[in-house]
Amino acid sequence: MLAEETHMDPQNTDLSANAKMFNQAKTLRLHTGNLVNRSRLKRKCPSSPSEELQDCIKATLTDWFSLPKPTSEDFADTLDCSIPQATDAITPEEREELKVSAKLFLCEPAQSSIREAVEMACQTLAVSQLDSVIIAPPGPPEGDSQTLAHLQPAWEELEALVRCQQIAAIGTSDLDKDLLEQLYNWAQVKPSSNQVNLASCCVMPPDLTAFAKDFDIQLLTHNDPKELMSAAAFQEALQEGTQDLNMANWRLEWVLRYSIIVKSRGIIKAKGYLVSARKVSP
Repeated sequence: MLAEETHMDPQNTDLSANAKMFNQAKTLRLHTGNLVNRSRLKRKCPSSPSEELQDCIKATLTDWFSLPKPTSEDFADTLDCSIPQATDAITPEEREELKVSAKLFLCEPAQSSIREAVEMACQTLAVSQLDSVIIAPPGPPEGDSQTLAHLQPAWEELEALVRCQQIAAIGTSDLDKDLLEQLYNWAQVKPSSNQVNLASCCVMPPDLTAFAKDFDIQLLTHNDPKELMSAAAFQEALQEGTQDLNMANWRLEWVLRYSIIVKSRGIIKAKGYLVSARKVSP
């Protein structure tokens, strides 16, 4: 009597490996790849930066789940969810023609996150230095206003990265004239730019404009919300992207959004997100 032939479902095998990898991991690092080229994301026009990030996390995890997984039972503590063919590595020959800019959104106050994010960006893009980084630190406690003391720890970490030449210029986000002046007078490495959210300010405040002009600080506009991604939105993106694995214990640490611009033509060659999350005790 012939033995009954059995068939393994590759999807179930991959799902089991994926589940084991997520269960073992303590840190999640995700790279969306170049959004300019990713067809899955080009078809949809997000209504906000928050929606764009949520769509990117879902799509990247979905694509990553379709990749072959190792058969080893020894999985790493840090899980790298990136799509190899979607990377934006810059060759040495083209580096001089490109400007690499980033905005770093800190979801938690840990200053080590700044160095981790910048190092991951440099490694991912194959560069030794980012041309500019704008910092968006976590908001102050409920009911408090932002102060210089609140900004100083993050700024000192950025200054250290400038001194070791991993960043060329550093900037701020959503500072009014008084706070920008306080930061400028205190800082060893002066802010080169300050972003202003035109959703809350239709016209640049005259005092901010005058101060920026006097001290050669570039004023930029943006439409990012105060909280780029809520905990609930992050959980939703994880659940949908991981095919409903239990992801309730994962917390977003930081998000770095980068753009690579061709200097001579002023066009965006590449843009994307780097995301870090960590597992917390239930």
